[in-house]
Amino acid sequence: MIKIQKALVSVSNKENLKPLLNNLSKYKVEIISSGGTYKKIRKLGFKCIQLSEFTNTPEILNGRVKTLHPKIYGGILNKRQNKRHHKEIKKNNYENIDLIIANFYPFEDAISKKTNHNNILENIDIGGPTMVRAAAKNYNDVVVICNPNQYERFINEIKTNKGSTSLSFREKLAEEAFMETAYYESKISEYFNKKTSNIFPQKKIFSYKLITQTRYGENPHQKAAIYSKNGYQDIIQLSGKNLSYNNYNDLYSALNVTDFLPNNRGIAIIKHANPCGVSINQNKIKSFKEALESDPISAFGGIVSCNFKMNINLAKEIKKIYFEIIMAKGFDKKSINLLKKKKNLRLIDVSKFKSDNKFNFISRYNSILIQNEDNKNFSKKDFKVVSKRKPNNETFNKLIFAFNVCRNVKSNAIVITNDYKTVGIGSGQPSRLDSCQIAINKMKMFQNSKKNSELFAASDAFFPFVDGIEKLVQSGVSAVIQPSGSKNDKEIIKFANLTKTILVFSKTRHFNH
Repeated sequence: MIKIQKALVSVSNKENLKPLLNNLSKYKVEIISSGGTYKKIRKLGFKCIQLSEFTNTPEILNGRVKTLHPKIYGGILNKRQNKRHHKEIKKNNYENIDLIIANFYPFEDAISKKTNHNNILENIDIGGPTMVRAAAKNYNDVVVICNPNQYERFINEIKTNKGSTSLSFREKLAEEAFMETAYYESKISEYFNKKTSNIFPQKKIFSYKLITQTRYGENPHQKAAIYSKNGYQDIIQLSGKNLSYNNYNDLYSALNVTDFLPNNRGIAIIKHANPCGVSINQNKIKSFKEALESDPISAFGGIVSCNFKMNINLAKEIKKIYFEIIMAKGFDKKSINLLKKKKNLRLIDVSKFKSDNKFNFISRYNSILIQNEDNKNFSKKDFKVVSKRKPNNETFNKLIFAFNVCRNVKSNAIVITNDYKTVGIGSGQPSRLDSCQIAINKMKMFQNSKKNSELFAASDAFFPFVDGIEKLVQSGVSAVIQPSGSKNDKEIIKFANLTKTILVFSKTRHFNH
């Protein structure tokens, strides 16, 4: 146990100080402070020694140098049981500082407000993180509080121990202190990387905040959690049991699809991170039915993602089928009340979701693969018509729709569409020919009784041989959109011309592994 006799308080966030100061005062802890914190403590009615009086050195450089003084760091860093340290402290007339309470200048806030560079620089805290690191290093003898969320735990600790703290408590706070300083520095590093356009620096630092631990990972024997770069979730769960690791994975896959659909129009149904049906019919109920008809067996137990606000009429249709998650850009009251009757059904409001992610990460063993996101928005200039038969504007738009869906299907990916709805999806096969066959089989299984006026097909990468496009054309496909780049591109174009098939080449490939 270490008795707290002297504390240094220097905080940017001055909320909830009074309960903390009340308890320090109760155990007769002497308080040192400076600047705005000193004024706040005095205003709250507590005794406090001004830092400049304690060190006998004035603040300089507009407050940039306040706590950076040997009397402060000698008081924090000396080992109380070390005879040499004790001798040096006594010789220099220094005093032990047993408690550091500090939180940092709001650097993240300055960035988010997009203030000018000079103002952002002034919000880089020097003294606070330095004191916190020093106190954390010497946790055997010193307590460090660096987050207002820790105040209540600290108060309970000194109440239990009558003004003292246990070693285990100080060690835990030291762990959290180094986490806070590392996170703070990572945000500064990230800011400068962005400013200098250095997207792959020599040392990559990740800074995310824990949102929640999930019940388990992909499988029950695995542990998992979700972290957020912003420190909060921009998706809001309105009802249902907690989201699992797999739910989150599917949920973000669904958002990838609907992100590329026209605003306020379109539905995607996702299962195991793959779309099994997508439609952008203006009639919302028809859109849902068309997405479902693409593959009603796979859709069972999946996710419905709507690119618009949910209404009661659509909710009635969706309620007829078993889904795990319904996502929409808001829900009206009637639809919420209806869908909540399904106890375990999760309702997710994505109206505040913003797709500002710049990079994707895959962690394998001791390495992390990083790439910028495949978020290119297509226009006709990104494609080249290479067949003799040319698409009209409407056909071109339908092909781009098919290609946008295809880019979000696991490779190798083939998507067959009719108008603005999917009718067959082949995904995740080592062979592109197999993906073609799966897409065709799905179409025949679920669309056999329907007359499809025109069929379009999209591939996420080039056809290495004619056999893939041949299989699609034989199934009734009249237009194909695919990336170029195969040594057999000329053979593919030749086949398209022989069969009077529209063939459009994309300038970019879109694997999704």
